[in-house]
Amino acid sequence: MIYTVTLNPSIDCFMELPELVEGATNRATEQRMIPGGKGINVSRVLHRFGIASTLLGFTAGFTGAFLKEELAAEGLRTHFTDTPGMTRINMKLKTAKETEVNGPSQAISEEHVHQLLAGLDSAEEHDLLVLSGSLPPSLPSETYRMIAEKLTLRTVIDTSGVPLQKALSARPYLIKPNIDELTALYGQESADTPGAVRLAKKAVADGAKNVLVSRGAESALLVSAERVLEAAVPTGTIHSTVGAGDSMVAGFLAGLENGLAPEEAFRWSIAAGSATAFSESLCTKEHVEDLLPSVSVHEYKEESV
Repeated sequence: MIYTVTLNPSIDCFMELPELVEGATNRATEQRMIPGGKGINVSRVLHRFGIASTLLGFTAGFTGAFLKEELAAEGLRTHFTDTPGMTRINMKLKTAKETEVNGPSQAISEEHVHQLLAGLDSAEEHDLLVLSGSLPPSLPSETYRMIAEKLTLRTVIDTSGVPLQKALSARPYLIKPNIDELTALYGQESADTPGAVRLAKKAVADGAKNVLVSRGAESALLVSAERVLEAAVPTGTIHSTVGAGDSMVAGFLAGLENGLAPEEAFRWSIAAGSATAFSESLCTKEHVEDLLPSVSVHEYKEESV
């Protein structure tokens, strides 16, 4: 079983409008509201691949109820912990550019975290635990590390900054930083391919078993203590990068669940992330399968750079 944990979920409200005029009444031409959160996205993509998962996290108020209803309508299994307050609403206003206004998170207590962990009592050692996204400000930055150390599961961590840095000591099975998150983790402004490999190897030395690095249109990397794999991403028209990283995580886990070797799971990861970027919403299995033939994986050779 795969468990995805989203500690800071949201309702994402997308509005399209001709222009955004500050200080005036603006009328949207289109609106849609969907459950948001990195772990939620991972589970939604896994479901499209025919792979079951259980979603955990914190919900509150009528927005939290809406989030659970929408996920249930998709056929997803949820085990959210209810808290006081209201699940945040994130506004995404699209004109020629996209403007985001993210709402505040509800307050989460230590008792709420204990309640959430109780939902993992039946998890077994071979299960996968995905810890994704930002932490609510009310939780300490070592929360992901604490959860990963408490549970003897293969853990995937997709976050950034101090929470990621502290989580490395829990020896996660996989982390998935993008190149900006990876360079920030080690106090650098940027990195070319050899530099990205060096930083990913440092993350392995610091505790991660596998490091999956996305770099936009540049090649992606999968780095472990044994080897470094590189894959060029497919070409296509980018519609939105929202959820692309989460789709990469889902694609990789789908490959593992289907018994594929890590390099083949890496191919699925690249195809899934690209398919989402080329779409208006999260990828479909059919789109991913269409892109798979265009994804080739090879061993990275430092002496060839």
